Amino acid sequence: MKRIFVTGISTEVGKTIASAIITEALEADYWKPIQAGDLDHTDSHKISELVSNKKTVVHKNSYALNTPMSPHAAAELDGITIDVNKILEPKTQNHLVIEGAGGLLVPLNDSDTILDIIMPSYKVVVVCRHYLGSINHSLLTINWLKMKGYDVSIIFSGKEHPSTESIIVKKTQVPVIGRIDEEKTFDKSTIKKYASLFKSNLESI
Repeated sequence: MKRIFVTGISTEVGKTIASAIITEALEADYWKPIQAGDLDHTDSHKISELVSNKKTVVHKNSYALNTPMSPHAAAELDGITIDVNKILEPKTQNHLVIEGAGGLLVPLNDSDTILDIIMPSYKVVVVCRHYLGSINHSLLTINWLKMKGYDVSIIFSGKEHPSTESIIVKKTQVPVIGRIDEEKTFDKSTIKKYASLFKSNLESI
């Protein structure tokens, strides 16, 4: 069974929508190890609202922190320290989509980052969105993952920007699963549409 870790080149680049699409396409389970802020409407809640299939199980966060900021700082405000040894992958016989928090090197504590909870066997999907500086962020993220030995793919998110996307693909040489365009709304129907478009590429990673 596949274990797919979804990370982004920055925050607010579309990781949760990408995670919903992957979850729906593979009828996978979903797990967000660390949620920081928005505890009344977490990313886990959003996934539950966006997927249509009856097979997906949304697993409980290992850490649910009160403040929407870097996990290490949010944990400090809550009077705790994140222990990566307590971030344990949920038991499931299904595919599992794992959504990170922020970017790859977001700190969890004084020594660990998001990278430290990405197991060597995981496939990693990097969500890239165009903004000033996004090429640098994309190349740093993807090439660092490649250097560490991970199997990496890209999902582009947002308005198409051909010159940005082509140079990222050319310089990284990693496969593109697809692109998530700007949509008026992201609901079950929209997620199902992209799940159908991405399904064969996701099955091949």
